[in-house]
Amino acid sequence: MNNKSANKDHKPSVKTNGVKTVDASRAVSTEKEPQERIAKRMARAGLCSRRQAEAWILDGRVKVNNKLLTTPAFTVSDRDKVEVDGNIVSQKERTRLWLFHKPSGTVTTNQDPEGRKTIFQLFPDDLPRLMSVGRLDINTEGLLLMTNDGGLSRVLELPATGWLRRYRVRVHGRVSQEELDKLEEGIAVEGVLYGSIEAKIEHEQGTNAWLSVALREGKNREIKKILGHLGLEVTRLIRISFGPFQLGDLPKGSVREIRSRMLRDQLGEKLIEQSGADFDAPIINLAPEVARTATKAAEQGKKQARKHGEKHKHGTVRDDTLSRLTTSKGGYADRKGGKSGGGKSGGKWSKQSKENAGRGTTRSGKPQRKK
Repeated sequence: MNNKSANKDHKPSVKTNGVKTVDASRAVSTEKEPQERIAKRMARAGLCSRRQAEAWILDGRVKVNNKLLTTPAFTVSDRDKVEVDGNIVSQKERTRLWLFHKPSGTVTTNQDPEGRKTIFQLFPDDLPRLMSVGRLDINTEGLLLMTNDGGLSRVLELPATGWLRRYRVRVHGRVSQEELDKLEEGIAVEGVLYGSIEAKIEHEQGTNAWLSVALREGKNREIKKILGHLGLEVTRLIRISFGPFQLGDLPKGSVREIRSRMLRDQLGEKLIEQSGADFDAPIINLAPEVARTATKAAEQGKKQARKHGEKHKHGTVRDDTLSRLTTSKGGYADRKGGKSGGGKSGGKWSKQSKENAGRGTTRSGKPQRKK
């Protein structure tokens, strides 16, 4: 090998305060391997947004190939090992999408500083870390799309994607269909320009009415501000569809996953390419428990230390052990349909149990110990 070329390719390692760090100008992986920004990798894993990922890197919470990362201006490939707070970030995870029926009174955020109930408190424990496609106000209910892919979430939120969002709106006040038809031309409210909106009167009863509203932008509190500008008070707001996905009969607080084939067909090649969605990667249900802030990371470390340091006194039994005990086997139940017996329940013994009792044996057939 030419020594000159070898020296040219070699770059010394960098140390900061005795800790090895990664040089952002150095490519970790081999050539021709697909690479992406470290923040994008973390977002796709469902850990956080790209902006949060950059903040975590600057806080010293991220390592690449066991070396501390000091700048978000860094690319990784599938061969690189990425860690956040010591938890390995999955290399690739299949893009998935869920329909969620958001109840009124819940906020679309991971943690609420005011202590209000969040939508994430309603999800089953076996789901991966999810992020919402856009947001719904605390008093707005209905369909909310959830995904484990940050790239897909970002693309579906964009007005340029053009997906129509339909709502049923209950209002108090009077309005004519002619006034609502003018909203198709767009409207400016308090200096904010809103795009075309389709609004139809479904049912009227006195000063109350149900409207059908459809829009493509979804700015903050858009429907309430526009209808308020027309003198209407929104008393209930329900999203019933987002693009091709319908709320249907999904119960409140429930979540339902869209099958990969259907999701792929509904997205189409253009959106798949724009979002970088991956339908060939494996399914990973349990995402690592990564704290969202440095303070939470410290608290998480203390909690784990206390958990590992706990000891049980001799002769005591854990509650989770008691919950696994059962009396449905070992001769306690009549296999021909008798009730579970024993104690004061008055249940029937099986024939084998009665024979054992006559021979001075236990119900399992073992000799009884003499006291």
